[in-house]
Amino acid sequence: MKIVVQLVLWVVIGFLGYLVFNSVNGPVKFNKIKQVRYAKAVENLRDIRTAQLAYRSITGKFAKDPAQLITFIDTAKFTLTQRRDSSFIRFNKILKIDEPRDTVVVDTLGYASVKDSLFKTGNHKNMMKVPIEGVDANFEMDAGFINKNDLRIAVFEAKVSKDILLHDQDKDLLSQEKEVQSVDGVNGPFLSVGSMTEVMTSGNWPRTYGANDQ
Repeated sequence: MKIVVQLVLWVVIGFLGYLVFNSVNGPVKFNKIKQVRYAKAVENLRDIRTAQLAYRSITGKFAKDPAQLITFIDTAKFTLTQRRDSSFIRFNKILKIDEPRDTVVVDTLGYASVKDSLFKTGNHKNMMKVPIEGVDANFEMDAGFINKNDLRIAVFEAKVSKDILLHDQDKDLLSQEKEVQSVDGVNGPFLSVGSMTEVMTSGNWPRTYGANDQ
């Protein structure tokens, strides 16, 4: 009987040791996985932002349809221009004299492919796919206009839920991560860039993942 009790105690001690180890190691492992996956997702969000800014520079608005944005990259061209100061003489009908006037002349020098300028490696083809192994999902994207100070301003947002990025991780730790409010963390339930309610093209990731604005 004494041997049985000792065996039971050893099992209980081993189980408690496992629980203690897991309570410490679990969050450490979770954070390592989180950082790797967030970094991959941030790369795609940066590409989406780059494509959207190019789209706006040519069309005056952001793209709402992902397929349209990818097609734009493959086909659109930047207009290369040169601004130079110039002057001319204008006759003043009131004073009856010639007056010099300064102006700026914009010359068109040519055109450059958006794809060759920004996405030479062709990585834009997969930028809308969430780059996590075992995940078959795309980034959510929206675009439109908001009114600020009587101005109609183009906005866009691209995002992915933490539920998707960390779908196979501890649910309690995932719930805590979705509630994060910290300058060193990704606040809220999404990893995102841009906004449909504010005039911004920055991302909500901290500087540990690189610059989040441009």
